[in-house]
Amino acid sequence: MSRKTRGQPKVLVVDDEPDLLELLEMTLSRMGLDTSRAESVGEAIRMLDRDAYDLCLTDWNLPDGEGLRVVEHITQKALDVPVAVITAFGSPENAVAALKAGAFDYLAKPVALEQLRALVKQALKVPEKPQPATSYQLLGESPAMQQVRGMIDRLAKSQAPVFINGESGSGKELAARMIHLKGPRAELPFIAVNCGAIPENLMESEFFGYRKGAFTGAETDRDGFFQAATGGTLFLDEVADLPLAMQVKLLRAIQEKIVFRVGDTRPEPVDIRIVAATNRDLEKEIAGGRFREDLFYRLNVVQVELPPLRVRGDDVLVVARYLLSRYAREYDVKVKGLSPNAAVAIRKHNWPGNIRELENRIKKAIVLCESTVIGPDDLGLTGDVLPQILTLADAKDKFQREYINEVLALNNGNRTKTARDLGVDPRTIFRHLEKESEDGAEVPPEPT
Repeated sequence: MSRKTRGQPKVLVVDDEPDLLELLEMTLSRMGLDTSRAESVGEAIRMLDRDAYDLCLTDWNLPDGEGLRVVEHITQKALDVPVAVITAFGSPENAVAALKAGAFDYLAKPVALEQLRALVKQALKVPEKPQPATSYQLLGESPAMQQVRGMIDRLAKSQAPVFINGESGSGKELAARMIHLKGPRAELPFIAVNCGAIPENLMESEFFGYRKGAFTGAETDRDGFFQAATGGTLFLDEVADLPLAMQVKLLRAIQEKIVFRVGDTRPEPVDIRIVAATNRDLEKEIAGGRFREDLFYRLNVVQVELPPLRVRGDDVLVVARYLLSRYAREYDVKVKGLSPNAAVAIRKHNWPGNIRELENRIKKAIVLCESTVIGPDDLGLTGDVLPQILTLADAKDKFQREYINEVLALNNGNRTKTARDLGVDPRTIFRHLEKESEDGAEVPPEPT
């Protein structure tokens, strides 16, 4: 029963978590979609029977049952509404059950917004608009980042497979996208795949597609990631998470440039550029028998090393201010910038989660901040702050006094030697000690 809406596409979001509902509705509305919400299976079924929708997104766990019931209702009533299920990460059985019941796709929690947008565009058959290379940028002027950008510019001109190594959250997908957008395939698809988020029993059909009737629930032919990336770039993120059996099939597809859909015996040629990434040491994975050496050499023709945020110096403030400006506009919040203490806290923090952690803290700070300036408390970085803001003259005087005391201590209180080491007149040291005494500080005696 076809009941497609006219005008602005309508999406039904079924979830009972307020935070996730708000995130989904905000993202969908910014895509120009009209969203409605239901907070239970029963409410969703009533709304589907009453109104026409172009897409349904349903959580798996709902107060009155499983989201699978929503999928089954849409299938049984032939409502012609593509439906996707949001399931907890690490629950492949839920994803399999949903696909067999008629869902066209699924999302794992925590929901990645880029994957959500791609899923929605696929469901609504919205053509992907190529983004100019200037829409994406690796920020920062540290020597390490200048070197990375130079490497990307060179690699973009070739078609060789590229391997990006870096810690989790360091920007590997952004680097891969820039390689794609600066090269001759820029106008063609860029498909990013998180290899660790796909249930093992769905991997072959997700990568290579399947034919109608290949398994229960395969109602139509479906393209895999390789077909979707035809002519463009396939980015394999966290490639070390692939099981060995899938590594063999991936190696064959890359070497022979052909794939076999599940349920088909005919080879299908593919023309794609492969960019892979991981946060693991693949040589250790090979030594441990968890990653194939032949696949490693096929992927690792040229390597790009992304530095962690903690070694990039003031780049962290450049990225923080960019993210603050971006999300303040996106959330329509009037936040002007970072307080001096917040800047100090950001600079001092070690950022084990890299840019992803910084982005998460900035987003939360923008939403929760009660002022127009983000402070360290808003960022959850209360330990790394300046005790007070000093003028430059006072800060210079403070440093000078502390440094003289340190050199005096090294010289066991010898004022003459300290003056000589510091290149000043001995009277400067005496005046310093007099001032320390007036301020109540303990002055070490001159050694005899």
